[in-house]
Amino acid sequence: MNRFLIGAAMAAAFGLAGTAQAQTATYTIDPTHTFVTFEALHFGTSTTRGRFDKKEGSIQFDRAGKTGKLDITIDMASINTGVAPFDKHLQGTDFFNVAAHPTARFVADNLGFDGDKVTRVNGMLTMLGKTGPVVLTASRFNCYDNPFFKRQVCGGDFETTIKRSQWGMSYGLPGIPDDVRLTVQVEAIKQ
Repeated sequence: MNRFLIGAAMAAAFGLAGTAQAQTATYTIDPTHTFVTFEALHFGTSTTRGRFDKKEGSIQFDRAGKTGKLDITIDMASINTGVAPFDKHLQGTDFFNVAAHPTARFVADNLGFDGDKVTRVNGMLTMLGKTGPVVLTASRFNCYDNPFFKRQVCGGDFETTIKRSQWGMSYGLPGIPDDVRLTVQVEAIKQ
């Protein structure tokens, strides 16, 4: 369920990789083209899916220097499974405890490259008051000149699997598995 944070951060980082010169550029996450989704098995029978609808953040990237920084914040109350009562349960103390911890945050300053393409983002995810390492892997990355924004947009798809218990989310274990797959579709706009 932290996957969206990680995914957003990675996509933004890759987006910054499109800069041609050795200079740092800043990109802002496009919330209309950035989605953080999660998948978790439900008692080994079916897959529960959902997403977080509200997120914001920025990335600073130096393609030639192969460096960058990401800072992405997710509004945990924006969880959306398509089933309102289930969303309320996930927002409660059994899972995200949104009243006490309204946001999750992914911060990274360690990017992996293959040539000039970002292939991974190593960062720290803070959720439920706990911080732990998360590595996002990129499955694609691209930059293009957006005709609507009249600016460069970069992004891609990122993913990871986390153990929810690492952040203190132990409700339903072991019937509800510990592993949560996070997938992040991210696009970020050059400022």
